[in-house]
Amino acid sequence: MKTKQHILLIGATGLFYLASCKGPEQKAGMVMPPTPVSVVPAVTGSAIYYDKYPATVVALEQVELRAQVSGYITGIFFKEGEVVQKGKPLYEIDRRKYEAAYRQAQASIAQAKANLTKSQKDADRYHKLAEQDAVARQLVDNADAALDVSRSQLAAAEASLMAARTDLDYSIINAPFTGRIGISQVKLGAQVSAGTTLLNTISSENPIAVDFVVNENDIPRFSALQDKKLAPGDSTFRLQLPSGQAYSEPGRLTVIDRGVDNLTATIKVRIAFSNPKNELKQGMSAVMNVLNDQSGERVIIPYKSVVEQMGEFFVFVAKDSVAEQRKVHLGPRLRDRIVVMDGVQEGDLVVSEGLQRLRDGGKIDTSTVKKAPPAAAKK
Repeated sequence: MKTKQHILLIGATGLFYLASCKGPEQKAGMVMPPTPVSVVPAVTGSAIYYDKYPATVVALEQVELRAQVSGYITGIFFKEGEVVQKGKPLYEIDRRKYEAAYRQAQASIAQAKANLTKSQKDADRYHKLAEQDAVARQLVDNADAALDVSRSQLAAAEASLMAARTDLDYSIINAPFTGRIGISQVKLGAQVSAGTTLLNTISSENPIAVDFVVNENDIPRFSALQDKKLAPGDSTFRLQLPSGQAYSEPGRLTVIDRGVDNLTATIKVRIAFSNPKNELKQGMSAVMNVLNDQSGERVIIPYKSVVEQMGEFFVFVAKDSVAEQRKVHLGPRLRDRIVVMDGVQEGDLVVSEGLQRLRDGGKIDTSTVKKAPPAAAKK
């Protein structure tokens, strides 16, 4: 038994000795080979991109038509959904009692004028007699007072005539501006009450506006755009319709709201558009695309070259046969590519494939170099 144990011990010692005697050439065989990667040159291209905002189409002018006098509808003079011109009669409310009130007011004026004429003559007569001491002073004063009363009665009659005329005018509801009228809320013979009954709604269509909200931090940016004179065909504001199609007409910033909503820290912005074909309708949802002020000539790389680590972004750049990891700040994504604001320069060979096995300073094999993508990039 002792002999066998000695033999096993001698064998194990020999194996350990042989392993320790391996040369440098054998140790070098344990080094990992270079990682095969594909690289793409970073290029400078025209990066035109837009910030997107949910938006709503609104009419620049919109009015709810309501009766200002009470009565029954005796006339409707339009076709629902048509464009009506400013001043066109739309509804008629039974005018008979308002016409009678107007005539009565006219008669009251005539009576007041007659009383004023009589009072004036009486006052003149008493003043002449007073100059001759032929009448008591009290009669003169009474005549002057009666004259003042007659003048007041005439003024009251004239005011009543104006009120009667106004009610008579209100019995015809006219279009306040040129616009498209909606579906009537009342029919012939319906009774309406002053100030409460909604008859219809009319809104302007051309031009029309689009409202959206932006963060309060963007106020200086949009204030600059409001002051900027836009050339014909300017593409600063582009509207995307609910169908996904782009609206053909350019927009112009007209209004930034007076104050910030303290609950949402946002402010409303309004863009005006021409609407010659009536494509935009009041209340329609849309997407407002606003040209980003960082658009221009930017460095562009493949999106798949970017690695995210704990909220930060990195790329690997090939330096000879070594992968150098760089922190980058990203711009917008342009389909399968992305804008790099800093960290990469034009011409840098950016690793686009084989990233999973890379580390900073690791050896790489860059035998496969892809051609650069086209320089122009739009979103």
